[in-house]
Amino acid sequence: MEAWSLLGARGLELEAITYGGVVTRLLAPGRAGKLTDVVLGFNALEDYLSGNAYFGAIIGRVAGRIADAKVLLDGMTYNLFRNDPPNHLHGGWQGFDKKVWKASPVKRPDGAPSLRLSACSPDGEEGYPGTVQVDVTYTVTSENVFHIETNAIADRATPFSLTHHSYFNLAGEAAETVEEHELQVYADKFVPVSADLTPMGRAETVTGESNDFRISRRLGSAIPGLFQRHGDLYRLQPPATNANRRALVSAARLVHRESGRVLEVSTTEEYMQLYTGSALDGSMIGKLGTRYCKHAGICFECQGYPDGANAPQMGNIILNAGEKLSQTTAYAFSTMG
Repeated sequence: MEAWSLLGARGLELEAITYGGVVTRLLAPGRAGKLTDVVLGFNALEDYLSGNAYFGAIIGRVAGRIADAKVLLDGMTYNLFRNDPPNHLHGGWQGFDKKVWKASPVKRPDGAPSLRLSACSPDGEEGYPGTVQVDVTYTVTSENVFHIETNAIADRATPFSLTHHSYFNLAGEAAETVEEHELQVYADKFVPVSADLTPMGRAETVTGESNDFRISRRLGSAIPGLFQRHGDLYRLQPPATNANRRALVSAARLVHRESGRVLEVSTTEEYMQLYTGSALDGSMIGKLGTRYCKHAGICFECQGYPDGANAPQMGNIILNAGEKLSQTTAYAFSTMG
């Protein structure tokens, strides 16, 4: 296992380990340039090995829940590992978040520090068909952007859609909750879920719903009205005609006025799962000794989405044999005046 640091020209600093591609620290400037670690996590590798909150990890082969842990593809039914019985969650018991990735620095024309993480998922792993080779590149730009680019190729058609799972708290990872943050989500539709949080296979309008964040709202006032206080899967843009040529679109904006920090999320992906850290229960202790309780951090999981209830179709997240797939998500940090 290795640890790497990337230091941007304007102060944004990232630390990551090869286990799970986990971002263990992300120091972002606030007012007067004060640097604060704004992602939840641990100081010791053992805590990442024993925990299952996916702090800062690369998630896949498929991010999110697949109902009944079954995939129908080309007339074949594939039974995936039921790590969230009866469903499949975030790639299974040994998903990409549990792999030890191979790291290599990347030389970019603009000189921005960049790290490529490479891994292979063999045919049959967690029940998925086909072998997939994956590169995930972390870059810290001179504009204080944490840029994530994923490239993948498979030898057989397989469901594939990775995401990044950092829990952000712009007040600092040791702050109690994100309730004083203000959130805006640039989406007018969401995907309703069943009681076990599996997608129901349709998109509905946010108009008149408690999950409408088209106008910025204080999270402490909004969270109680969310389904299971969890957060929803938002549709950001229509399906791409060519998954390799989708442009970055704005997904969300998070503001913490006291620190002056602003986080803007953009992505090439069709959907974004908002997660408010509702399952955190105080049992995990963070880097500065703070117990992570409910809503200690918020996730912006940009991803594809399997069509249909009970996952009968996986059309818009299928990586076909020999096809090169590219996904990009960017987390841009700035400060208020």
